[in-house]
Amino acid sequence: MTPKPLSPSKPALCCLALLLAACGTNAHDWPSPHADDRGGPAQQAPAASRGWDGLLWAGPASGAPAAPTARDCRRAPVSIDLAGPPPANPRWRHRDGTPRGAATAPSTRSSAVTADAAVAAKSATEEGRSAPMPAAPSTPMPPQRRPEGEPVTAGVVDDNADFGEYLAFRQRKSVLRPFVRDRDIGERYRLTVHDAAGRVVPDAVVSLHAGSQPRPLWARTDTGGQVWLHPRAAGIADPVLEVRVHKAGWGGDLHGSALLRRGQRDALQIRLDAAVPAERARLDLVFLVDATGSMGDEIDKLKRSMGAIADQIARLPSQPDLCFGLVAYRDRGDEFFVRAHDLTDDLGAFQQVLGGLRAAAGGDYPEALNEALHTAVHRLSWRGDGATRLVVMVADAPPHLDYGSPWYDDDMQGALARGIKLFAVGASGLDPVGEFIHRQIAQFTGGRFVFLTYAQAHDPSSGPGRETVHDVGNYSVETLDRLVVRLVREELARRPS
Repeated sequence: MTPKPLSPSKPALCCLALLLAACGTNAHDWPSPHADDRGGPAQQAPAASRGWDGLLWAGPASGAPAAPTARDCRRAPVSIDLAGPPPANPRWRHRDGTPRGAATAPSTRSSAVTADAAVAAKSATEEGRSAPMPAAPSTPMPPQRRPEGEPVTAGVVDDNADFGEYLAFRQRKSVLRPFVRDRDIGERYRLTVHDAAGRVVPDAVVSLHAGSQPRPLWARTDTGGQVWLHPRAAGIADPVLEVRVHKAGWGGDLHGSALLRRGQRDALQIRLDAAVPAERARLDLVFLVDATGSMGDEIDKLKRSMGAIADQIARLPSQPDLCFGLVAYRDRGDEFFVRAHDLTDDLGAFQQVLGGLRAAAGGDYPEALNEALHTAVHRLSWRGDGATRLVVMVADAPPHLDYGSPWYDDDMQGALARGIKLFAVGASGLDPVGEFIHRQIAQFTGGRFVFLTYAQAHDPSSGPGRETVHDVGNYSVETLDRLVVRLVREELARRPS
């Protein structure tokens, strides 16, 4: 059984809780929009294997996830509440023994302290010293609301661009691996797909095969026609693999393939057998947000800045056709477990949904991130061929790893298969375990790790600044809303003209 990180309190100020639309409207039944290639119902895990009633894909061992197929997002923000098991179960209680949802004093222990103590103990053992005792619990300061007009500042690192440093980070944090679901990403290959005219091909479907047998790794190229493939992360041992690519075209599917010899230094290049017509950019942008009590400042900031974010994205040179979606989550026993609002092109209605959101509850430290990520990847009506699909994930805590499936490491593979890139934003209070998991998800899907910064790194109440507690270097700082727009602009700028 995977060990569970200790429960800490969450600091009051967290990263921009991009769009926590945990609004007070009554959610209604919303079936999954996805269907298999034969027009049948969405993939469902066998009942015996379900760890959660909202499960739509049982992981790579069950085959490739359903392809995104929605034609448009011309709809009101359809919503759904997905429940967790009842809080009366003894496993789902606060650490003081009271059921989730009951009034409790905040936890005084931080998993960041636990992780730091583990690192210190390992270092002391290696040097022949006695391991230091963990710090005594301390009573947290009451939450302090920041001034309403104060900006939220953030930095960003690209762990694929500086892969050597990312591997060094993973080695420095190797003591945390019992607390995460790790994948071996040390072996990777960059694939670029071009059409017959030499233009890069976004959203091309990629699969791996050994002989005639498929292997459990699927992907879609990003807006620059590229994707990183990690065979060892998928448990693939074959020394030679065939990489197959197909792309839907106006005259039928286009195909290409190449051999991947494990250990080769050259990047993979595949050219399709015809030209792919250029199309207007279509952007599906989803905010996946922790809606627990510590995220209040960031949620308020998002509410105030959402109109400006949408306006700036709409005015980008590519003039994208925009859809917005939201997945908010808390934990078992709270007012809601996972609350999703499907993709819509109605910005006014979306902002109304967002306006009804409030940050509350939480209790222990880990939250329902596994289930929320699964919902964002598999349940929303992502548009099909050619769309750019991005998720901005904002959280200040790692997922519960004691709830059973779904698992975040399966769904980062599902996101890659469905062509969904994640930008993982670490809010204040995100401990080393949470940072490790955020960076796993961002790196594997081709996204980036974003983190909030402050005037004093260890004091979120010190206001905006350039300092961070995270294990990063060589980063620039800007306001979070501008950073989100910049990341979107850079992604869309890679599309073929």
